Amino acid sequence: MERTESRNIPWIIKYRPRTLKEVIGNKEGIRKVVEWLKSWEAGPPKKRALLIYGPPGVGKTVAVEAASRDLNLELIESNASDYRRNSDIKSFAGLASQYSTLTGRRRVILLDEIDGISGSIDRGGLKAILSVIENTRCPIVLTANEIFDPRFLPLRDRCLLIEFKRPSVREIVSHLRRICLLEGIEADEQALRYIAEKCNGDVRSALNDLQAAAQGLTRLTMEDVLWLGYRNRKEDIFKVLRTIFYSKDCITVKQAVDRTDLDLDMLFEWIYENVPYHFDSPFELSEAMEALALADLYRKRIGKTQSWSLLRYVIDLMTAGVALSRVGRTGRWVPFRFPQRIKLLSSTKKSRELLSKIGSRIGEKCHVSSRVAVRDILPYLRVIFQNDRKSAEGLARWLELDKAMVQYILES
Repeated sequence: MERTESRNIPWIIKYRPRTLKEVIGNKEGIRKVVEWLKSWEAGPPKKRALLIYGPPGVGKTVAVEAASRDLNLELIESNASDYRRNSDIKSFAGLASQYSTLTGRRRVILLDEIDGISGSIDRGGLKAILSVIENTRCPIVLTANEIFDPRFLPLRDRCLLIEFKRPSVREIVSHLRRICLLEGIEADEQALRYIAEKCNGDVRSALNDLQAAAQGLTRLTMEDVLWLGYRNRKEDIFKVLRTIFYSKDCITVKQAVDRTDLDLDMLFEWIYENVPYHFDSPFELSEAMEALALADLYRKRIGKTQSWSLLRYVIDLMTAGVALSRVGRTGRWVPFRFPQRIKLLSSTKKSRELLSKIGSRIGEKCHVSSRVAVRDILPYLRVIFQNDRKSAEGLARWLELDKAMVQYILES
């Protein structure tokens, strides 16, 4: 894989596997995919469609893309959820599955995320897929995260099923290490392992996290990735942010909040951090920040008065309010940044915990609150500890401070 000189390309695109050797994990599943595609050389097999299923980010789509390149097949690819009606499916997959290419190359059709077809409005689309499979003259590959919904039973019966599982932590760490080497980043093994463990087998998400954490760095340490502990992954936060920042549909933007397990406060921090980087126009930036400022006022009011009826205004302002601030269009890609305020809290977690314990010990002995102890008494203790060792030893015993607490007082 050649390394591009551009620093603005998302790493999930920059380092997207181009050959099967570059796909992470699922070697047995990949072998079955290649075997099935090659079986078409002798004519249509019994199962004319292949259904690859597994969690997001495990390489289902890239495996098909890479296999097509390795086998010199022309790939026609689309997202199945974009084609909801019978006529939509037939206009795309139906025609493509019946006609050969101008160059004589064999063709393979990829319908991605077929589990995105849902509800009564999409019954025609699912029926059309079954019809296309029955009459196809070329391989059809479908991908899905979840296929065991009863409505997919007819589809499962018509397809060869191949499961893609989550790559191991070791495989993901190896991949991240190679990316760091190509990017000229010296990465601690512990930090890479932490990213790999937190991504829950989602290689795409791990690479997004690595890029966000390593942005502007030449050395990646454990402190740079601790913020991942705050992340939940119902849907990748970067995908949710792209919807909020670049969609013009207010309903879609507001619904983005429901697609993440992040609480509203954390999502607010993500949006607040990234607004200055994703709005070029001073007018647009001003409008977006005004919407966030109003959302923040409502958040504070809810905190003080418990008036949860105001929550809908917070959501409207921080999502649709920000999205509608954009008047023009942006032609450049800008990476999303992790909130620095949260990153700071994460990197100082241990020291804050120590400070809290010290405040509690002082408060118990001096009969004051921890807050008063830290504010009014700790500064004097610090002077004593740094200048009078004998008195410091006596105070440490009286306050029952351990070595870590004493070290904190001396160095703070």
